[in-house]
Amino acid sequence: MKLLQSVNRRFPAIMMAAAALVFVPAGAGLLSEAQAQSKAALPDFTDLVDKVGPAVVNIRTTEKQKQMQGAGPEDEEMQEFFRRFFGQPAPRQQPQPRRRQGPSQEDQQVPRGVGSGFIISGDGFVLTNAHVVEGADEVFVTLTDKREFKAKIIGSDRRTDVAVVKIEGSNLPRLTIGDSSKLRVGEWVIAIGSPFGLDNTVTAGIVSANSRDTGDYLPLIQTDVAVNPGNSGGPLINMRGEVVGINSQIYSRSGGYMGISFAVPIDEAMRVSEQLKSTGRVIRGRIGVQIGEVTKDVAESLGLPRAQGALVARVEPGSPAEKAGVEAGDIITAYNGMVIDKSGDLPRMVGNTKPGSKSTLTVLRKGQKRDLSVVVAEMETEPASAKKKEEKAKPEQVANALGLVVADLTDAQKRDLKLDGGVIVELAEGAAGRVGLQPGDVIVRLNNTDIKDAKQFNGLVAKLDPKRNSLLLVRRGESSQFVPIRPAQ
Repeated sequence: MKLLQSVNRRFPAIMMAAAALVFVPAGAGLLSEAQAQSKAALPDFTDLVDKVGPAVVNIRTTEKQKQMQGAGPEDEEMQEFFRRFFGQPAPRQQPQPRRRQGPSQEDQQVPRGVGSGFIISGDGFVLTNAHVVEGADEVFVTLTDKREFKAKIIGSDRRTDVAVVKIEGSNLPRLTIGDSSKLRVGEWVIAIGSPFGLDNTVTAGIVSANSRDTGDYLPLIQTDVAVNPGNSGGPLINMRGEVVGINSQIYSRSGGYMGISFAVPIDEAMRVSEQLKSTGRVIRGRIGVQIGEVTKDVAESLGLPRAQGALVARVEPGSPAEKAGVEAGDIITAYNGMVIDKSGDLPRMVGNTKPGSKSTLTVLRKGQKRDLSVVVAEMETEPASAKKKEEKAKPEQVANALGLVVADLTDAQKRDLKLDGGVIVELAEGAAGRVGLQPGDVIVRLNNTDIKDAKQFNGLVAKLDPKRNSLLLVRRGESSQFVPIRPAQ
């Protein structure tokens, strides 16, 4: 009985102790375990950086520039230092009198910029961005062990933003080249470079997107790795220690990092570097077409299962494409059997083709596919500029169901435009005005019917279904594009 009483008297205390044992220590144990799991899941970059860091270099460039007396590079750097950290200009020293001996102040090498790069061979070939060395008179490469070399620019390619420079050395540390085509979205990557001149800075993140089309020649690797001015030309490295890209661009409204950065895929960079090393320049193919994207509305109107391919807006006179029979309004769906998903795929495919080679274009024209054989030419250094032509409007008439007033093309206009038919827009209002048509535009096709004259065109418009989109092939200047439009009800 005493025992029972003593147990009963101690029971609340025992239960409280038990509760403490169950909830406090157990809860703390769970939290500790979660923290341990989280810590284990995070990557450790230390060994990776030790392995690849020595092959990453700092690149500084200089150029010849006339110097103002008493305003040398050191003085300008000091001024910038005071402006950034003290909010006021530094006290300027009195200008020193110009000496008669020594180099002329009008012919001094002054700092031009700082970038990054990485060694790809033991004998001293270095990859970087073209914009890092562009316009430089001298290039200096500094290794992590503080050795500095004067480098020679082997070649650069602005289109891909890739450059190769060479330093004299042997048994230099070098990076292993990876395969950028195997990169997966969400994969961890690191960047090493010299942002704002801070050598050997390491930042990390993940691959945000692959094959990001930014309007440039190449689809780029998008990451959230912190990249800033000075990182340009440095390597993007995967967790296996392989370089998979060259850090090249950032998306920014301030000039600094805003969470999005882009890298040139190493596969393309190596193809370019091999040409630069062998010839000093990159030779690309061309067929002479201006292209645009196939929109969803255009695809639906043409009965395509989805929006893909490259819409031919213009064919350059005398070009390989013209000789092959390519016409404005064609949709190129494949090149040598390879499907063209986006319009940007075509120039890359053609560009990688050796000039003089025969290639096959698969085009969609008036609902039918056909194969055209084209002989690829060499890309010109400067693209030929398109000539603009002005058309004179005629007296106003009654608009049709599309809001258009059109007129027949004169024989001279047909010769100039190299067309057999078509009508010229004199007035665009209503539906036509809303889709952006304007006087001077030339309509050459309605849906899959070629336009011969104004009478035929207006007759076709009168029969259009106002519940469905129709498709006009419109010529403006020397470019053509499809314009979806629906008649007024």
